Amino acid sequence: MKIVSTSYTNTVQFTDPVAWLQRINFYTGILEELAKKNRVESIEQINYSGLKEHKGVKYHFLNFRKSKLYFPRGLHNYIKKLQPDVVFVNGLIFPLQVVQLRLKLGRTVKIILLHRGEKPHRGIKRLLQKLADKCIDAYLFTSAEFGKDWTQHGNIGNQNKIHEVIQASSAFYQQEKFLARSAAGVDGSPVFLWVGRLDANKDPLTVVKAFIQFARFQPGAKLYMIYQSDEVLNDIKDLIHQEANTVKPINLVGKIAHEELQTWYNAADFIISGSHHEGSGIAVCEAMSCGCVPVLTDIISFRKMSGPGNCGLLYEPGNTASLLKILMQTLELDIEKERAKTLQQFKTELSFEAIAKKIAQVIATLKQ
Repeated sequence: MKIVSTSYTNTVQFTDPVAWLQRINFYTGILEELAKKNRVESIEQINYSGLKEHKGVKYHFLNFRKSKLYFPRGLHNYIKKLQPDVVFVNGLIFPLQVVQLRLKLGRTVKIILLHRGEKPHRGIKRLLQKLADKCIDAYLFTSAEFGKDWTQHGNIGNQNKIHEVIQASSAFYQQEKFLARSAAGVDGSPVFLWVGRLDANKDPLTVVKAFIQFARFQPGAKLYMIYQSDEVLNDIKDLIHQEANTVKPINLVGKIAHEELQTWYNAADFIISGSHHEGSGIAVCEAMSCGCVPVLTDIISFRKMSGPGNCGLLYEPGNTASLLKILMQTLELDIEKERAKTLQQFKTELSFEAIAKKIAQVIATLKQ
């Protein structure tokens, strides 16, 4: 069977195909697993043209010199020449393009759309999504709960088209904690890690407020914050400054290279998130692959990723008291046992192998 993966956007700031594949390895690892039993090719749009084979997958780098393709005739001609049995389209926000893709490929090729956290369109754009739905064989959502909004508004006509498959994983792995802590310069007991933007959706202020209170009960606890943007950084600094203790429990690390995150994940005991909404939760997935026990908001994607109940702890988004209660519960946990449960959850539900197996099962049902 031949599987072709594609998208309709061009990430023009990337000119190096190797750097690009490293940037999206949370997704390409799935293709590489599928390639063990199928022919898999992926069309990537960056500021580069050429072919590259990596771990069984053939990558076609095409540069149409546009940030987004609305009438992708050249791309669709290229896909048809590859003679796919199945086409993956990344994202649910390209209904016009998907209709054109179906017209080009005919009815025999299966088209599967991968949900990337998008919300269903409203107004006239909803009509386009309803039209495109007739051209789509299956949708992959992190959780079926995400799909309810799409079916309730009619953007997706049939709930049975929705399949629960997480579409991102981690290439990171567990390392010796002592060495990781030494390399990262981390100390504390226990050690919590934040990785993400400092914006309203990620809600770091709730996390910081709760952690400051928690540290009064557990003075040895440390929170390290790695962040790629600093929208509320000054507010966080004000909260830290107001804390009277001479030993500060929160360390603002700032931005680091992605490849260095593996060391930080292995240095921490817990990964903590304050998100109100997440599509896939890649940082959490990466942390779990290293044995970081998740302390997460009780939202759809995180419930799916953690079991729920198979590992970690969940709290109400935006609720400082709820998070403080959960933080206090971490003191009663057997961290080694929780780490083992986290690694098992990652292996069986979140790993590239597990995801590829689920996708293969979806394809098999479409071929029946």
